[in-house]
Amino acid sequence: MSSGSGSGSDFLQLDIGDAPAGGLSDWLAHRLRLAISDGRLPVGSMLPATRVLAAELRVSRGVVTEAYQRLTEDGHVAGRGRGGTVVVAMPVAVRVAGRGAVGASGAGAGPSGGGGGAPARVLFGAAEPGVDIFDALRAAPARIDLSPGVPDLAAFPRAAWLRAERSVLGDLSASDLGYGDPRGRPELRTAVVNWLARNRGIRADPGEVLITAGTAQGLGLLAQVLRDDGFREMAVEDPGSLGARQHLHNRQLATPPVPVDSEGIRVDELRATGARAVLLTPAHQFPAGVVLGGGRRRELMRWAGDGGLIVEDDYDAEHRYDRPPVPALRSLLPEQVCYAGSVSKLLAPALRVGWILAPPKYREALVDAKRFTDLGNAALPQLVLARLMESGDMERQLRLLRRRHRRRRDAMISAIRAHLPGAVVHGAAAGLHLMITFERTDLVDTDLAAGALVRGVKVQPLSWHRQRPGRPGLVLGYAASTSTAIAEGVAVVGEVLRGDGEVRSTGR
Repeated sequence: MSSGSGSGSDFLQLDIGDAPAGGLSDWLAHRLRLAISDGRLPVGSMLPATRVLAAELRVSRGVVTEAYQRLTEDGHVAGRGRGGTVVVAMPVAVRVAGRGAVGASGAGAGPSGGGGGAPARVLFGAAEPGVDIFDALRAAPARIDLSPGVPDLAAFPRAAWLRAERSVLGDLSASDLGYGDPRGRPELRTAVVNWLARNRGIRADPGEVLITAGTAQGLGLLAQVLRDDGFREMAVEDPGSLGARQHLHNRQLATPPVPVDSEGIRVDELRATGARAVLLTPAHQFPAGVVLGGGRRRELMRWAGDGGLIVEDDYDAEHRYDRPPVPALRSLLPEQVCYAGSVSKLLAPALRVGWILAPPKYREALVDAKRFTDLGNAALPQLVLARLMESGDMERQLRLLRRRHRRRRDAMISAIRAHLPGAVVHGAAAGLHLMITFERTDLVDTDLAAGALVRGVKVQPLSWHRQRPGRPGLVLGYAASTSTAIAEGVAVVGEVLRGDGEVRSTGR
């Protein structure tokens, strides 16, 4: 590889002389992201062939290939075979008061590529997050997104999905395009039953499965049915998912918090609430990452035997790295457990496909609630997903994701050790995120998250997911970012934490 005077390209007026030594791929990827963000490379435009651009810049072809790969992983571009490399996504523009349009990749933002102090203060300044907090956080511009709950979207199995889609369309009859069963297509319900039997040890009949628009809709429908049955509250883990609480509150159910420790939910504290139902994430507790221990499972079974209902959110149990699989509670207590799952963490949240298996008492009421909500999920995605699940492509996708996610998890742990030496890491054996806590009880984690966002890095404060007082911390997703971005993002959090004016202490 060599560079010298006159080593440049007419494409985007790239001048290799502007690149730092040893960082050619980073420099090129950054220049391409800027061009996508500011519209010089609109969606549908084609990048030069790697060999052509490498020759013009007088660099090795590997430099250009690496830069293109990073944009592919970010979801900005996609390879089209002989059709070349094409821009497929442009960052959402967000207008900040007093500034121009700010792209999600950071173009037009402040000096550090963030979204500016004002939106950060709005997002993290409220005492209680609003119902639109996650919408606002997703829309906020940032260079690096370490939000939890998102898989590697760049790894979506496009080729396998297209094969399944062509196969489905080839076999589709005219009647298949009409209104269907509100419970979902029988092909998908059968595929879900087979998937759960293979991967979660659950034995069920397709007639027990209700297909929903993701776990969120399933939880909302169940809350509606339970309220009609006289329930006024559903106990939740603490810390536990803010999003889940918001869905329950929307259906007028209170959410008494039950503390979680290293063995999972405290069943004695659950009994003390008097609640008749509880929402749990027993295979990989969100956000702490602990597994419900054997002793706690036995206590919980006794609680359920006394008339309690368990709602099991099995949101990412398949993503495990350093521990054996954990059986679903539904496999042990089919009459007392309402089980919910989805493909959001396996394929993509955008598919909006999930399922719920309810005890017989609530099954018909849930079908009625689904019927009068939307008449049932769209049929075509259900049929394609069923074909994907039964073909073995889902298992292959899961194996690929496990390898990639493990590498990124390791990169995040290494970065935390290097840049956040006082942080305690929780939940590293499985999942798509880490929870970290700090010994400094004077630290305000919402200010830490705000300071990171000002510098272009999205994280979630742990306090969002608490109802009771507890140690400050962060919830950090690693699945959707490259190892390089993860290291850079954690380094930024470390800079903020070291006290350059962005983190407020409670004692001030």
